[in-house]
Amino acid sequence: MGTLFGALIGLTFVGSILTTIPTVLVEWVRRKSPDVLFYAETPRKVLALTIDDGPSTATAEILDVLSENGAHATFFVIGSHVDAHPDVMARLVADGHELGHHMMYDEKSIDLAPDTFAAQFDELHGVLSRLGGSRVFRPGSGWYDDRMVETAARRGYRTVLGSVYPFDAQLPSARIAGWYVLQHAAPGAIVVLHDGPERGRRTADALRRILPELRRRGYDIVTVSGLIDAAATARIP
Repeated sequence: MGTLFGALIGLTFVGSILTTIPTVLVEWVRRKSPDVLFYAETPRKVLALTIDDGPSTATAEILDVLSENGAHATFFVIGSHVDAHPDVMARLVADGHELGHHMMYDEKSIDLAPDTFAAQFDELHGVLSRLGGSRVFRPGSGWYDDRMVETAARRGYRTVLGSVYPFDAQLPSARIAGWYVLQHAAPGAIVVLHDGPERGRRTADALRRILPELRRRGYDIVTVSGLIDAAATARIP
């Protein structure tokens, strides 16, 4: 009985952390980084879905789920993954999704020397420009500094993080990811999920849980640029 009680207390504590601390951190970092987009302020029931680290062998499944639910997403793609999936990249654009910049390699962007960061940024910018990419940027692993934000801004890119991060890169559970997103969904939120051979399949699974419920609640699920436009429209008197 004591072991079970301890486990329940532990789960309650973890749930409290997952529910409260990330929200507090987002607000703290957002105040210190006014040029970085974490969420949009809007009363409309609209949120942005973003998916990092693709394309992969699982991207087509994710696209199927999005299509079935009338949802759109911003795919922050890794440059070194692009050439292996030309058909998927073409479908992303054809289906009305947004291609975002997530650097050339799956690594922490903040660890790169300034010249290396700029060179890799420009390399992927060239690739995305040919494919119809947008001007939204998310640093690798989510870590950034002012220099990186300024480098992106000089090239016309908006740096985008997010407000709903279900720890799907750390916790391999579609059920937890789905629960977390639905707990934190709010007007203007930016949801962060992940692609990849394994993670992408879990994301597709999580979206099967998330998207119908968000639709039932009256939400539109859009790209980052779609969210920015929706928020701007809502502010027009």
